[in-house]
Amino acid sequence: MTFVKTAIASLAALAAATGIGMAQEMKKEIGPGEGQVDIVAWPGYIERGETDKNFDWVTDFEKKTQCKVNIKTAGTSDEMVALMNEGGFDLVTASGDASLRLISGKRVQPINIDLIPSFKTVDERLQKAPWHTVNGVHYGVPYQWGANVLAYNTNVFKEAPKSWSVVFEEQTLPDGKSNKGRIQAFDGPIYIADAALYLMATKPELGIKDPYELNEDQYKAALNLLRVQRPLVGRYWHDAFMQIDDFKNEGVVASSSWPFQVNLLQADKQPIASTIPQEGATGWADTTMMHAEAAHPNCAYMWLEHSINPKLQGDLAAWFGSVPAVPAACQGNPLLGEKGCETNGINNFDRIHFWRTPVAKCESQSAGCVPYYRWVTDMIAVMGGR
Repeated sequence: MTFVKTAIASLAALAAATGIGMAQEMKKEIGPGEGQVDIVAWPGYIERGETDKNFDWVTDFEKKTQCKVNIKTAGTSDEMVALMNEGGFDLVTASGDASLRLISGKRVQPINIDLIPSFKTVDERLQKAPWHTVNGVHYGVPYQWGANVLAYNTNVFKEAPKSWSVVFEEQTLPDGKSNKGRIQAFDGPIYIADAALYLMATKPELGIKDPYELNEDQYKAALNLLRVQRPLVGRYWHDAFMQIDDFKNEGVVASSSWPFQVNLLQADKQPIASTIPQEGATGWADTTMMHAEAAHPNCAYMWLEHSINPKLQGDLAAWFGSVPAVPAACQGNPLLGEKGCETNGINNFDRIHFWRTPVAKCESQSAGCVPYYRWVTDMIAVMGGR
């Protein structure tokens, strides 16, 4: 399995993280740049114009700061956690299902927002978000957010699918053929939350209030749904570019996806569109966090400030199909366009259940919740047909 290699590292980190540790001493001033900054990032998140010359928010930063940007892409949050545990990186663009693990595992350090003048321009809903703020201490700078959309082939679906059932339950699609072998699912333990979200809407008797806070019965139901789904799945995806190829060449017609893949497919004039079905969607609100032992902290702080300038935020939103963490980026960006933020889902904030790491002690279940380490091992079993 794709994430088996990182599962052991993730489990070890989680086992060691029995609580949120005391805040380390944060940086008080920014000195001269160290010449480079090493970043772990999602695919498409840090561009220097190599894929498309219109999308480059690295070159000017390097010229201005003399900090060379080195990028290591990661396809899942577990991979990001594993890489940060190994060390050798300054920053990571972490989603909510990784950020608290990194904080509790003491892999990231507190951020002094006084050293980041543009922090005050960040969307107020994100400034103190619980996935990067603990006991009033900031551990990162919001970057972008968005939904895990349902991508679909418009030659098969003349109208957008109304439900996630097209990927969870065997059925005949509008072209008269079964969905078996023609769908994909995300390659990661956090995908259990997608199953739970679907059940929250379709089986209210289970009493699911939060797809990341599941009791034993609710968790069992989500796993059973994923086992039903397993024979339908042609591939569990984590590589965005491989999924793009699968939609183009391997007959995939529906899958959970990111707007990034949809944008690139549409730019290639492929018959692909996306939607958020009636059940809502899981999603990601990503935060740039600094390693506890960052070798290049001055360049890292310079990047943190650079990362939330409106031009970068708007360009990235146009490229990835995400929503800027800085609302001002939605105005006056020629790449994003007048209604780009609306198209990318800025009005869907309340419909998205943002990724976060499941923990045993939770608010919605008096008897406690199934913790993340079980999500890891059980998803491996599901993908293996068990």
